[in-house]
Amino acid sequence: MNTGTQLGLLAAILITAALASRGYAKQPPQLSSATSMTAAGMVDIRSLAPNIAEDIKYAGSDNFVGRPVHGYLAAKCFLQRPAAEALAKIELQLRAKHQQLKLWDCYRPARAVADFVDWAHDLSDLRTKPQHYPELDKSQILGTYVASVSGHSRGGTVDLTLMQCDAQGQHCESLDMGTHFDYFGVRANTDNPDVTAAQRENRQLLRSAMAQGGFRNYPMEWWHYTLSPEPTPDTIYDVPVE
Repeated sequence: MNTGTQLGLLAAILITAALASRGYAKQPPQLSSATSMTAAGMVDIRSLAPNIAEDIKYAGSDNFVGRPVHGYLAAKCFLQRPAAEALAKIELQLRAKHQQLKLWDCYRPARAVADFVDWAHDLSDLRTKPQHYPELDKSQILGTYVASVSGHSRGGTVDLTLMQCDAQGQHCESLDMGTHFDYFGVRANTDNPDVTAAQRENRQLLRSAMAQGGFRNYPMEWWHYTLSPEPTPDTIYDVPVE
């Protein structure tokens, strides 16, 4: 059995166990047998929005595990086509207001989710604690901030922020949202009352723009949005990002 197959089976086992422990009555999501992005129905967002800003965190080391994550062989954003088309429309509308999106994560292979779970179990690895979970014990992360099942693996979810540009649509700067990406703590909750009025307003600007395009926010993370309805709500994928 090759490494990719092993990781896929591990992801499937984790998904089944997680859903069973939470009392899900319906069958857990099925792991697709697709071995290419085309077969999985995914498209590169740049094929629809060529100039959209990307900083794909899990392809590098600037993330909560402190290294490239399994399954990310390239810094690219893939999504199910309906989600990619909806996101491209939002980007176009924002550019008319001298604003842009910046993408941090899109489709996430199932093996990457399994990698996150392995990291969460290793309580000795605290390299990223000061930046990503300064107020939490690492033992609190699994199940609350790192899940055994991720909607990202279905290809309809994105992690992103909003940038304000100058009058020429250049020199764009990310708006202050009160926390950085993948901050594990209540301050990252979209409606957290402890952030400043300006930070709340910036979060609302992002939420309004995404809602107009059909994306709903995950209340625990101001950066996390899922297309509604999802293109493949009962299927996850494990095609590497490359």
